[in-house]
Amino acid sequence: MKQLLMPLLLLVAAAASAQKPTAQPENLVQYAHPLVGTQKMGHTYPGATAPFGMVQLSPDTDTISYELNGKYNPDIYKYCAGYNYDDKTIVGFSHTHFSGTGHSDLGDFLLMPTTGPLQLNPGTADRPQSGYRSAFSHQNEVAEPAYYRVKLDDHNILAELTATTRVGFHQYTFPGTEPAHIILDMMAGIYNYPDKNVWSYVRIENDSLVTGYRQTTGWGRTRTEYFAMQFSKPFKSYGARKYDPKEIYRGFWGRFDQTKNWPEQAGRQLRLYFDFNTVPGEKIKVKFALSPVNIFGALGNMRSELSGWDFEQTRRAGQQLWQQELSRITIQTPNRADKENFYTALYHACLSPTIYEDAINRGQYRGLDQRTRYSYSDSPSGDGYVNYTTFSLWDTFRALHPLFNLIQPKRNADMVQSMLAHYDQSAEHMLPVWSHHANENWCMSGYHSVSVIADAVINGAVPPAQSERALEACVATARHRWYDGLSEYINRGYVPNERSGTSVSNTLEFAYDDWCIAQLAKHLGKEDIYQEFSKRATNWQNVFDPRANAMRPRLADGSFRPKFDVLSTNGQGFIEGNAWNYTLAVPHDPAGLIARMGGNRRFVPHLDSLFTMHLPDSFFAETEDITREGIIGGYVHGNEPAHHAAYLYNYTDQPWKTQAQVRNILARQYHPTPDGLGGNDDCGQMSAWYLFSALGFYPVAPGSGQYALGSPLVHGAVLHLENGQSFTIQVKNQSAKNVYVQQVTLNGQKLTQPFLAQQDVAKGGTLVFVMGAQPAK
Repeated sequence: MKQLLMPLLLLVAAAASAQKPTAQPENLVQYAHPLVGTQKMGHTYPGATAPFGMVQLSPDTDTISYELNGKYNPDIYKYCAGYNYDDKTIVGFSHTHFSGTGHSDLGDFLLMPTTGPLQLNPGTADRPQSGYRSAFSHQNEVAEPAYYRVKLDDHNILAELTATTRVGFHQYTFPGTEPAHIILDMMAGIYNYPDKNVWSYVRIENDSLVTGYRQTTGWGRTRTEYFAMQFSKPFKSYGARKYDPKEIYRGFWGRFDQTKNWPEQAGRQLRLYFDFNTVPGEKIKVKFALSPVNIFGALGNMRSELSGWDFEQTRRAGQQLWQQELSRITIQTPNRADKENFYTALYHACLSPTIYEDAINRGQYRGLDQRTRYSYSDSPSGDGYVNYTTFSLWDTFRALHPLFNLIQPKRNADMVQSMLAHYDQSAEHMLPVWSHHANENWCMSGYHSVSVIADAVINGAVPPAQSERALEACVATARHRWYDGLSEYINRGYVPNERSGTSVSNTLEFAYDDWCIAQLAKHLGKEDIYQEFSKRATNWQNVFDPRANAMRPRLADGSFRPKFDVLSTNGQGFIEGNAWNYTLAVPHDPAGLIARMGGNRRFVPHLDSLFTMHLPDSFFAETEDITREGIIGGYVHGNEPAHHAAYLYNYTDQPWKTQAQVRNILARQYHPTPDGLGGNDDCGQMSAWYLFSALGFYPVAPGSGQYALGSPLVHGAVLHLENGQSFTIQVKNQSAKNVYVQQVTLNGQKLTQPFLAQQDVAKGGTLVFVMGAQPAK
C-alpha cells in the first residue's frame, strides 16, 4: 500500500508546488546607470557593452584634435571616453572606449546613419548641419547596461545599440523619406590628430559584408584592430574618399576611379559610405565584430557570438549577463539612491580590464611581441586562461583587483596570467605598468602589477604551480635599474629630485611594491628575497623630512630640496597629488609612518586637517585630473593616492574618525547623476572604493591579507562567493545619523580590533555591525 501511495503523494506535492509562485530575483540592471560620470570629471562612456567586453559600443559627441597650434589642446580632456554629457551633438558610434581614464586612445570604427544629401565631413558642434553629425536631446536618450538608444534629430533616425563580448550590434530606424546612408569613418578616433592613423584597409566582400583593419599610433604606438561588418540588407551602392596628404608615390592605382563602387580601399585617412533604399520605419541592422589578430578572427567572432539578427534577444542576453555580474553582491537598503550608487559602481567595476582574445582558434590574440598568441595553449599549465588587456594598474591595484580577488577570483587569476604573459612577451622583461591592446604605455609610476599578483597568490586565487613563476616576474621587474629612477632608488634608497620630477611619489610607490614582493616571497618560503625586499620596503623613510613632517623631494647629495610647497600639486615631486596627501602613502607601514610623524599626538591632527582645511584652487590649477568636485578639505578623493587615508585612523587611538569620514566621503562624492562622480572613475577604481566602503571594510594594503573596518552604508548585504559560500553582512540600528560602529561580531565572536582577515571573508560567514550616533570610544 505504501508503494502505491508514494507516487500519488509526490504528484500532490508537485501540484501544490506548481501553484506557488516562484520568487523571481530582483532586476538589479535597473539600478545601474551608464550615464553616471559622463559629465565634468567622470569621463565614463554610456554605450552598450558586455561585462569586461572587448567591444565598448558607445556614442562620441565630438572629434576635436589632441593638437592645437602645435601644442596639447586642453579641451580634449573632456573627451577621454568619447562622450561628454554637456555636448549637444553626436558624431557617431564607435566600438572601443576607456572608462574613466585621465588619458585616452581608441574610438575605433565610427558608424553614423544619415539621411539627405551625402556629407562625409563630421561638421562642427556650432554648425552640425555642415556635416554628418546630428543634434540630440537627453530627453530622447536611454542608457542601460548592454543597451543605448538616442534620437538623431537632424536625420530623424532612432539609433539603438547593444553588444556581445566581441560584437557590436546597431539598429537604425530610418524615416524612409530621403536617401539613406551609413557612414564608416576610419579617420575618427579619441585623442586624435592627423598623424595618428598609420594605415587603414577596407574590403567590400559582397553587397552586405565589409572587412578591414586600422593601425594607429599614439598612447598605444603599435595598435592594430581588425573588423568584420555585416548589414541586414544589401546596400545599393557605396563609395569612399581619401583625405591623405599628397603621396609621393602611389603605384599604378591612379588609373582607377576608387571613389565609387570600388571594392578595395587603402590609405591613412579614409571615410566610406553605404547607400540604402528604405521605407518609413524600416530598421537596418549592422553587426560589427572586432579581432586583435586578423579579419578571419573578426568573422569567427561574429559567427560565434551573433549568428542571427534578433536585436531584442541580443539585448536581453546582454542584460542577463549584467544581471549575473551585479548579483554577485545583493544589498538591502530602503534608499533607492544608495542602491543606484551601489549597482552603478558595480557596473563600472566590471567594464575593465577587457577581454582581449578571439572566441575561436584557441583564444588567439596579439601579443606584446606583435605575434599571434593563444591563451589556451601558451599557458605553462596547459589549462589555458582568458586573456585580458586595459590594465590601469596605478589606479586599480588599490581596490578594483582586491574586489575581483574577493567576488570573482577566477577572473582575477586570468588577469594575473595575462600580466605574466605580458612579462614573457615584453622586450624589456617587465610586468605591465599601464597596458592596452598589445602595447605598454608606460603611463604613471611604480610597478603595481606586483601588488595585484601578490594579493592574488597570497589569497589563493593563483594556483601554486604559477606562484613561483609569478614571484620570478615580480623580482625581475623590480630589479630593472633603467626604469624610472630604480637604479638610484636601489643604490641610495630613494629617487633623487634631479632624476625625476615625480621622485617622491616614485620612491613611495616602489617601497610599497617592494613590500608586496616581500610578502609574496615570505608566502613562498623564499627567505633571501623576503629579506632583500623587506629592506627596500623601508625606503619611504628616506624621503620623509622630520622638519616639515612631510614627504619631500631629496637631492642627490642627500639634502632635501629647499624650495618646497606641501599644498601644491605641481612640480613638488609628486604625480597627481601634493605632499599633504602623499605623506600618507605608506599603506604597508601605517604604524611606522605614525611613529615618524610624532605618534598619535601629531599624526591625528595632521589627518584631521586633511579633511577640514581649505585647499585654494590655485594649488591644483595646473593638474587637470583634480577639480573642486573631488576634494573634501585638502583630501583629494577624485584621485587615487589618498584613497586609503580615511582608514588610517584605525591605526591610531581614534578609529571612530575612520567611520565618520568614510560615511562623509560616500555621501559627498557619489551620486546617481551624470555629474555624480567627483573624479575620473579610472577603470573602476573610484567605484571599487565605493563598493568596499559601502559594505564596511577596505583593503588598505593589498597583499596584507587584511581589511580595515569602516562604517557600512548598506542595511545588509550578501556576497555570493565563487566557492559556493556566502558572506553575509548585517547592520543593526543603521541610519544616516548612526555612522559610528558600537560593536562588530564575526560568526558570533566579538572583534576587538578594527580589522578583518581576508580569509575569514573568503570562506564565508556572518559579519554583524551594531551602529550608533556617538563614537564608541
